[in-house]
Amino acid sequence: MHRHGYKGRKFHRERDQRRALIKGLADSLIKYESIETTLPKAKEVVPYVEKLITKAKVGDLHNRRIIISKLQTIASANKLVDEIAPKLSSRNSGHLRIERTIIRRGDNAQLAKVSFVDDLSTKAVKKVSTDTETAKDSSTKTKTKTTKASTTTKEKK
Repeated sequence: MHRHGYKGRKFHRERDQRRALIKGLADSLIKYESIETTLPKAKEVVPYVEKLITKAKVGDLHNRRIIISKLQTIASANKLVDEIAPKLSSRNSGHLRIERTIIRRGDNAQLAKVSFVDDLSTKAVKKVSTDTETAKDSSTKTKTKTTKASTTTKEKK
């Protein structure tokens, strides 16, 4: 028997329990900005939160409602959209990191720390390239407006 097409880990739980576990881990990660859990759970929660961060960067009402449905509390969803996502705007992907920590004494499970790559205590940093591009676009628009205005005044004379 082969495992082709079986996506995700089961964690010896049923579907609703598994979803609640991932929601809880994601909620804690956003609330505390760093969590320590077992390595398989960490590997499962990172892509889940990465997709939420991508939606939070857009920040419109539709994406905000999707994020609220994917997390346990509305407060953590608002924190993700309003506080965390603007600070991560300079990075396209790879917002989270998994670091192996210790092996748990009771059951010999590998533990891992999941945290954000960027320092979230600093203020939001904008992309430099997009600001210069928008400035160039706005300057070309004003130039075209002035040239059109000058040509219309010449035609009137």
